[in-house]
Amino acid sequence: MSATELSTVELPRLEVRPAMAVRGLRVRAGDRELLRGIDAEFASRSVTAVVGPTGCGKTTLIRTLSRLHDGDGSIRVQGRVELEGRDVYREIEDVRELRRRVGMLFQRPNPFPCSIIENVTIGPRVHGLAPRRRLRELGERLLHEVGLWPAVRDRLGDSPFSLSGGQQQLLCLARALSVGPEVLLLDEPTSSLDPHTTGQIEDLIRRLSDRMTVIVVSHNLGQVSRLADRVLFLLDGERVELTDRATFFERPSDPRSRRYVAGEAGWA
Repeated sequence: MSATELSTVELPRLEVRPAMAVRGLRVRAGDRELLRGIDAEFASRSVTAVVGPTGCGKTTLIRTLSRLHDGDGSIRVQGRVELEGRDVYREIEDVRELRRRVGMLFQRPNPFPCSIIENVTIGPRVHGLAPRRRLRELGERLLHEVGLWPAVRDRLGDSPFSLSGGQQQLLCLARALSVGPEVLLLDEPTSSLDPHTTGQIEDLIRRLSDRMTVIVVSHNLGQVSRLADRVLFLLDGERVELTDRATFFERPSDPRSRRYVAGEAGWA
């Protein structure tokens, strides 16, 4: 999203763009191969859920999409990770710009050690996406969008660590949205939250998919059935299948998928 668009203090409205994709993606940590030749496309303006047993490579995959392994000398990435057809490891040199375009929300909230309002406005300020005089208004609009405004309207200058865990996660989501990402990565974003906050985030994810690509890791198949347009099932670092939600839950093509959906023993 351009600086001119954000300077209007309107929340991001993105044009339709090609999906992200991984092609022949292999990730190694020392002698261990974490991902083994994954091929997948992530459709624009939709929600793709990445599922599979613990240790199958879900988090490794989405961290690789935004180059969060950079700086870890033990991690080696091979194959292509594409954003709009460009390899993010070879053709997009500005990692900071990549991470503006591909946002991330982690399993546990990680607010910055500054005020609540500064957490939401720091991204647009650093990237020069809105004039300083409009930053507060933009921050307030984002807090409204994620449903946090009623709880913080009178304490915008307070520390974010005074908020509950669920409120901190909503704040981090507002911060991720503040720079107008084209892709939003979510790693088990509701795993430690109460049902009310979980519902808030699920509702927001569905609304966000009208204007961006959402890729969410989840162990909760009920949540996947509510949210996902498509499901990518991984097992032992390999792609088992990538299909639409109805097919995955009702008539998956691979017997391993059927066992996973059925909740058979050993498929945690």
